[in-house]
Amino acid sequence: MKITVLKKLSSREIFGDSPPMGQAIEACGQFDVGQEFIVGEDGGMPDGFCHWAWNDIYKVVTTMVYGGNFPWMKKKGTSISCCTDGLRPVIFKLERI
Repeated sequence: MKITVLKKLSSREIFGDSPPMGQAIEACGQFDVGQEFIVGEDGGMPDGFCHWAWNDIYKVVTTMVYGGNFPWMKKKGTSISCCTDGLRPVIFKLERI
């Protein structure tokens, strides 16, 4: 399966000029928008992928690797997921290929 980075958000985009930590935090530096990762047949984390983000999306990846689909997704074999960094999340598109 393929994971594509769709969007990265900074704390300013989420909270405006009043971030809860007092100062704005830039978007995650681990990923670039458009960056792609391939998950092998074993469902293991791709090289260079953030461990925290992987932990957050792993259940969706596992479901899809084993043929599962999500009824709220229009196209079977796809999903949208994100890391749970509430201050600067990264949104991913997952596609079974």
